[in-house]
Amino acid sequence: MSEWIISILLLIGGAFVLIGSIGLVKMPDFFMRLHGPTKATTLGMASLLIAAMVFFSTTQDSLSVKEILISIFLLLTAPISGYIMIKSAIHHKLESIERTKGKQNIEDDI
Repeated sequence: MSEWIISILLLIGGAFVLIGSIGLVKMPDFFMRLHGPTKATTLGMASLLIAAMVFFSTTQDSLSVKEILISIFLLLTAPISGYIMIKSAIHHKLESIERTKGKQNIEDDI
């Protein structure tokens, strides 16, 4: 049963990492492009790390702490780095397409 759970988590994680990577390449501007690595890839890596935790917990007698620490680090740093990149892009007045409603586009509409 644990092999099925591990396999499903690996497939889900791989799919989310692939979708996040494709989003990084295919999105039209920086503001949209940032969603791929910060949202989908983070969820995919969390799924892969959970699969690793289940695998090592079933093959060894103890809980794997390394994957828990990596997950906590990933879930803390991905949103913060995304926020810092967005603030830097807004500060440098990076151009966006019309569909991206950022702060500068909302102020133009008022």
